[in-house]
Amino acid sequence: MIPAWSEDLLRQALSVPAGPSSDYDLNPDVAPLPGSLRPAGVLAAFHEDDGRLILTKRASGLRHHPGQIALPGGKVDPTDADEIAAALREAREEVGLDAAQVDLLGTLPPHRTVTGFAVTPVIGIVRGAFQPLPEPGEVEEAFALPFDHVADPSRYRVERRRWREGWRSYHAAPFGPYYLWGATARILLGLARRIRA
Repeated sequence: MIPAWSEDLLRQALSVPAGPSSDYDLNPDVAPLPGSLRPAGVLAAFHEDDGRLILTKRASGLRHHPGQIALPGGKVDPTDADEIAAALREAREEVGLDAAQVDLLGTLPPHRTVTGFAVTPVIGIVRGAFQPLPEPGEVEEAFALPFDHVADPSRYRVERRRWREGWRSYHAAPFGPYYLWGATARILLGLARRIRA
């Protein structure tokens, strides 16, 4: 059983040792793309009231991960100091979340994606009232998932689909009309496991 929402759960989870994760974790026979990984940051922003997690449904016309459920974030730009700065900048651009409203707790180990990114998940608490404002053309919808869904490892399952002339396994944690899967689901599963540790 998952304990009720509290900020202390997240703080304790961040103190649990864990290694990096990868889209290749369930697919050891798939070779990673050659070349160096591009740094990126995503923001896992939980609201202080009830722990609901802000997520987006990416626009269908985007080059990377169109139509997928994702944490706000993106690649590190030259003007960003680091992955944390990138995650906060992208959260403001994608859903209108002001960095001044985010109490940063820390980061999770990087997650390597099949599209060649090393994604650093940034964990934070949203303070005060916040109504997401989706960025037209980039975000089709902004919404929130309840903490008890995100933080419960039993909500995640392994599925598979055809990919590059073979089968690829991945984590998924659907919720109503929202199909949470892939890198975002794997990142959140890692956090859920640490909450349960």
